[in-house]
Parts: sequence; structure tokens; C-alpha cells
Amino acid sequence: MSQPPSNQPPGGFGAPQDPNQPPGRSPQQGQPPVPPVPPQAPSAPPTPPQGQPTPPPAAPGPYGQAPQQPGAGYGYPQQPGQQPGQSGPYGQPVPPPYGYPQQQGQQPGPYGQQSNPYGGYPTQPGYPGAPTPPPGGGPAKNRTALVAGVAAAAVLVAAVTTWAVVGGGDDEKDPVAGPTATATAAPTSGAPKPTESADEGDGSGDGRNGEEDLNAGRQDGEAKVNWLLKNTVDLPRNGADVQGPWIAGDTVVKAMYKSVEGYDLATGAVKWTVPLPFELCATPPEPSANGIMVFGYKESAKDGADCTQLQQIDLKTGRAGWKKAVPKATGLFAFSDHTLAISGNTVTAAGSSSAYGFSLTDGRQLFKGATTGCKPFAYAGGKKLFAAMNCPSGDASKKVQAIGEVDPNTGKPKFTYQLKANWEIDKVYSVDPLVVSARQREPEQWAVFSLGSDGKLRSNIQGGKNDKFGPRCGGGFVVFGKNLQGCTGVAADANNLYMATETKYGTPNEVVAFDLNTGKAKWRSKAPGEQNMKPLRMEGSEVLLYVEAAYSKGGAVATLAPTGGAPKILLKHPASTAEIENNFYDASYAYGGGTFVLASGRVSASSDEKEKLVKTMMAFSK
Repeated sequence: MSQPPSNQPPGGFGAPQDPNQPPGRSPQQGQPPVPPVPPQAPSAPPTPPQGQPTPPPAAPGPYGQAPQQPGAGYGYPQQPGQQPGQSGPYGQPVPPPYGYPQQQGQQPGPYGQQSNPYGGYPTQPGYPGAPTPPPGGGPAKNRTALVAGVAAAAVLVAAVTTWAVVGGGDDEKDPVAGPTATATAAPTSGAPKPTESADEGDGSGDGRNGEEDLNAGRQDGEAKVNWLLKNTVDLPRNGADVQGPWIAGDTVVKAMYKSVEGYDLATGAVKWTVPLPFELCATPPEPSANGIMVFGYKESAKDGADCTQLQQIDLKTGRAGWKKAVPKATGLFAFSDHTLAISGNTVTAAGSSSAYGFSLTDGRQLFKGATTGCKPFAYAGGKKLFAAMNCPSGDASKKVQAIGEVDPNTGKPKFTYQLKANWEIDKVYSVDPLVVSARQREPEQWAVFSLGSDGKLRSNIQGGKNDKFGPRCGGGFVVFGKNLQGCTGVAADANNLYMATETKYGTPNEVVAFDLNTGKAKWRSKAPGEQNMKPLRMEGSEVLLYVEAAYSKGGAVATLAPTGGAPKILLKHPASTAEIENNFYDASYAYGGGTFVLASGRVSASSDEKEKLVKTMMAFSK
């Protein structure tokens, strides 16, 4: 393998690049470059301490197939190409692939054919014989065949010039929101028994007769279990991914397979259901500030159907609004996997060959992403809108990517920050301030850096020599419908990045705060007991944490002050339901209105009967 160019940034962690140093300058005289961090070989899961159980059981595979080991529940190191949903890095972040802020209208280099941005890096199916469950960005389609097709095409075509996003017709009937089967809260003494979709026990029964009380073993100071739901949807043989949960007012929403459902946050009763004509295939990480969401679904029931249709839904009321098809891309590689993001009154739909912005209010097209120069392939939304872009490199053997802020109303760039060749935008940990995760495949390296509002390098995160960090983002590079956002284990405020160290079963992990102005660690806070904790987001000025359940110990919701210290517990979940809480497969989380909800990331079972016993959501409050 050829040597990296002389202006390649030092490869090791802890060797920061001076933000004021011009790109391409060599290390200071007499200071040799730090060698790259080698990939950590995957090791066997640690043996639980004596007296503690093994990790939760594996998620069942398709009918008649052996169970599969869970993905992200324990944060074991994850190599590229393994199951989605697991932590990705190989330990400490290295200094970032420092880039070049560009003046608008300035080409990053001579235009040339771009190499395949995703060649040789397909994800692995999470279930034997099943489509790959894509994390974060939406349910699976037949990606195994797609990857094989890309590989075959790469042999025939030296360079990829066009990739596709989405398209299709608009001839389906409008979805209609309506109530379905109801569910009631977990009973307390004298409370009425629940109806058919709530589970009121330790998970061993079906919960339909309300014979057991989830709060019976609750101790003083522990939160109550509001409700526990089991699956009521008849799913395909390979199961389905669960998207959400999202809390909008007094409603918690999840989406799965061919429907979006809203539940009463206090009782778990179904408030509304919006059926989708065909399978769900894309969701933004978060709704708008007023609870408006847009869901992507396939254009037909055929195998390999394109993910082309958009449906707007008000999560607070269940009202189904506009729907439309995203323009269909054309070309030799016109695949239509895409991601959705929301910023202000704009929802973006972007894929590997085209990108669009639509009005969140009425669905009209606001802009189309650039088709020359640096072309967007994914967006990160929220308070600001950022585009991850593929740029011309002038060399088919090199990939050049960039990230830049864009106007959500017009799609026009405000600034563009180009990475070094063969570094790729991995995830966006925060949009305000902008904190980016980037990776290089050969040699395998990981970097986390922050940009200022002017698009200039603010800092790179210095991971240190002794820590390994495990943000869970649902896989590696943004390809095949994986969102740029949606990571747990990281959060940021104006001055700090908060990142959890790798989780180990039976051993407490830590949250490390990094100064975004210097990239250096400021303080660290250890998880309580022998549990693990992960930042979820900011809650006001404090970091919102989820403390994972462990053997005989319930989970908890906590906060960390920006100055550090011990976690402050907001909700202490009952120890009596710790086993149930700990057995949610690849769980996702939502907190609002004093209520914490966790949802299974996938529903799959070995039979129709067992499918109905899979726990889908659970809620806690004071």
C-alpha cells in the first residue's frame, strides 16, 4: 500500500492538530508523527461476575432459525461490516482528517469521475437469510442482493458517476388515522384490569388477564411502571425494525412495518393509528419542534421496491397530512435508499445520487441538491441543517467528502469544509455546535472534530491512550439508508462534548467531558454501582443520561451538570422489573413529561405465537 501524502495528519490519538495551523503543514520540527491506532481485534464477551447472570438472551431469528446474539446492548467493540446497531469505533478517536474551508463557488479540485463511495464496505445481514436491518435510518430492504449488484457493477465500471435516491407514483389512497385496540396502565391495588395489549407481569405471561402487577415489588423511592406493551402486529417471516419512540405532548409514537401508532403516554392506550399502504423504509431521527413528522414507505409490495413515498403525520393528533413521491433518480446505479432529516420547516430526502428539500407544511419542493461539484448524499437536521457531500477528487482511486451548513429554505451552502482524501463523514453527533465523526477505512481510523459557525476547524477530540468510546449509532458509514444522526452515548452543549466510554457488563463505565475549544478532556463521571450509563441528549443545561438496567438493579434516568460530579437520579426504575427492562433488544429511548419510554429496536420471533409475546415498549414515571 502506498504511503500517505506528506500532509496527512498524524494518525494517533492525543496528537491534536492546531486549529490555527494551515492545512497540510507538517508536524513541528523534532516531533515525529504519532502512529495510527491499530484496529482492536474483537474479543469474546466478558464473563459476568460470579452471581450475576449472563447478558440478556439473543433476539430470535426468523421462523425455524437459531437465535442471534444481541447487537448493541453491551457495547462490545464492533468492526466494520458487522451487525447494525452496535458501537463502531476501535477505541480512541485520532486527530481528525483536517480539511479545507472553501469559498462558495470555488471548485475543490479538477472535476473527475468519482470512485464508488460505498464499494467494498457492505453491511452484514443481522439475521441469516433475512434482509439487513438498517439501524437508525429505517427498515431493511433486500440489501444483500443490492450489495452483490454493486460489487458486480464495480467490476464492469471503473468509476461511479451517478447514484440514485427515490421516485415513484402518487396513486395510493391517503392513509386514515383511527383507533385500534386499547391498552391501559399497569394496575395498582384496586385498579381496573388492563385490556388486551398491555402486559402486567414479569414477562412470562401474556398479560391479557391482568393477573400480575408490575408495581407489586416496587420499593420506596422507585419509579412506577406505567405500562408494558407487547406486539400485536402480524409481521413478515423475518420480523421488522421498530422506529422511535418519539414523545409529542402526551403521546408517545412508534412506527413499524406498515403503520405508525400513537399511545397515551400515561396509560399506554392506543390513541391513533395511521396505516401505510406499503412497508415503512425511512424516518427522520426526530420530528419538528411542533411534533410534525414525515415517514418514508415503499412504492409497492414487490421485493426490492424503491423507498419513494413520503407521508406527513402530526404526532400529537395522528392526523395524516400530505403525501408525495420523491422524484425518481435515473442512471446505471439508480438505487433509492435514502435518509430523511427535519430542520425548521424543511424535510430533506437524500441518497447517493440526488437530494431534495420539501416544505414540512405542504410538501412542495423547496430545492434540489447540487448535481455538480460537491453533491449532498445525506443531511443532519435540527436547529441547523448540514449536508454531507461527495466531492470530485480528480482521481478515481480517491474519495473526497465534505460537510457544510446549508440554508434549509433554499439548500444553498453557507460554508463547505472538505476532508482529506479517503476520509468519510460517519455521523453527526451535534448540529449546534457542529460535532462530526469521520472514518478512514485503510488504514482504519476514527476521528471526532468540531467546526465553528464560520466553518473553520474549532478542535479535534483527543481521546487519550486508556479509554475506548462506544457511541451507538446503528452501524458505520452513511449508506443504504442510515441516518447521519441518532447516536446514543454522545451529547454536546455550546462548550463541551460528552461521550461515554465503552460499556462492559458488570463494570461501571464513565462519561468524559471534552472542551470543544481545545479538544482536551475536562472531567469524567463514573456510572453508579456496577451499571453503565450513556448520554442521550441535553436536558436544558444538563446532560440527560440513561443508566442501563443490570442484574437485580433497575435502570434509571439521570442528569450530569456541565461542571461534572456524580449523576443526579431523576427516575430510579424498580429492581423488581430489572429483568424485563434489561431484555429489550437493541433498545431506543425517549424522555418527556417526566416519563421515560424504552422501545425494542426490532420485533422478530420463531413463530407467530412467540411474536405476540415480544415486548415492544415500556414506560416509567414518578
